[in-house]
Amino acid sequence: MTTTTLTLNDSWLSRRNALDWVFALLVLAGAVFAFSRYHGAMDYYEQTILVAAVPAAVWLGWFWRPLRVLAIVVAAAALLAIASYQGDLARADSVFWLKYFLSSQSAILWMSMLFFMSTIFYWIGFFSGRQGDAMDLIGSRLAWAAVTMALIGTMVRWYESHQLGPDIGHIPVSNLYEVFVLFCWLTATFYLYFEWRYRTRALGAFVMLVVSAAVGFLLWYTLVRDAHEIQPLVPALQSWWMKLHVPANFIGYGTFSLAAMVAFAYLIKEQAAETRWYKLTPIWLLGVALCFVPVAFRQRVQEAGGSYWVGYAAISALIAAGILMGRKRIAARLPANEVLDDVMYKSITVGFAFFTIATVLGALWAADAWGGYWSWDPKETWALIVWLNYAAWLHMRLVKGLRGTVAAWWALGGLAVTTFAFLGVNMFLSGLHSYGTL
Repeated sequence: MTTTTLTLNDSWLSRRNALDWVFALLVLAGAVFAFSRYHGAMDYYEQTILVAAVPAAVWLGWFWRPLRVLAIVVAAAALLAIASYQGDLARADSVFWLKYFLSSQSAILWMSMLFFMSTIFYWIGFFSGRQGDAMDLIGSRLAWAAVTMALIGTMVRWYESHQLGPDIGHIPVSNLYEVFVLFCWLTATFYLYFEWRYRTRALGAFVMLVVSAAVGFLLWYTLVRDAHEIQPLVPALQSWWMKLHVPANFIGYGTFSLAAMVAFAYLIKEQAAETRWYKLTPIWLLGVALCFVPVAFRQRVQEAGGSYWVGYAAISALIAAGILMGRKRIAARLPANEVLDDVMYKSITVGFAFFTIATVLGALWAADAWGGYWSWDPKETWALIVWLNYAAWLHMRLVKGLRGTVAAWWALGGLAVTTFAFLGVNMFLSGLHSYGTL
């Protein structure tokens, strides 16, 4: 008689190791400390957000374990910075690690440099032959370092704002400077997840282009507007809704941008063998789009001495020319079309989900601040256009099986719509959301 033993799959909890539980305890301990020390400064909603953040942070650390290390390093560095300040922001000029590494502005400048370096190494990887994988690995490590410094800068800036005055302190997602930092590290982090998930670093060169473009704008904005200076919130932004609405919105912006750059890589792979220059439309569009930025800022170029955007245009032209000349080698190192298509689809799916949540939260915030859920403000109108664009993309994907070149062109075109909703509205239109004017 044969006895058959059935082995059931281990439960999700049973697959947790000791480090997973240590991480969970650290998150819980941090939340208990924050609540015990600062609960008097929190209202009911903020306390609820803190409590809900504990299981969310633990789940994220268990779902993708590199986030555990990231969270611990950021927390340790931020706490070191806070302890070093000793309640006196003037110490940022006298304490070595604050002055050069851990003050918010220093950390964000490190973020900027590291993202630029990451982009360079990712692109070197395409043209390094057998050494390409090593260059890609350096690019990936630099991207992780940049995300780490961005988060440290964000946490320390939050502390610094409270040291300026109880009526000034706020989560740093309230103006263009702060949300550009948010956009950079969110986009890079989502890319690094896909890099880990699909075991390929070849897409880093493309995704880091959009991140580096955002960093370039951030540095210019800091130069001509002193945007790094912490300012009090305008009355409409003095709401706990901001803590939810803005991050959710920028998860959407970041993942839509990621999808667009993957779509660009897809089109390069599809047209790599094309010999007629006028048929290589994705590359020409990239060059035109990048070089358009100085034109868009033509009225403000003189404020930065003109040289900044001239240099930007020159670098943009070199990037487009490099892709044009090396498109066959680039295409050979890119993953299969099925992988590119899947990353594009999953990025848009995540972005659409969070953008939908952000839109609903924005309507609730509007009702609380202005007495109405929707007012057809330019920002609201363009947010709706973005939502409809990606809703249609997902509908065609799920119902009609949209794939390939058409899907890639659509995702790439979505970047133009998203960019205008994110930045163009602030530049060219005015309305109730004009908090981050240029």
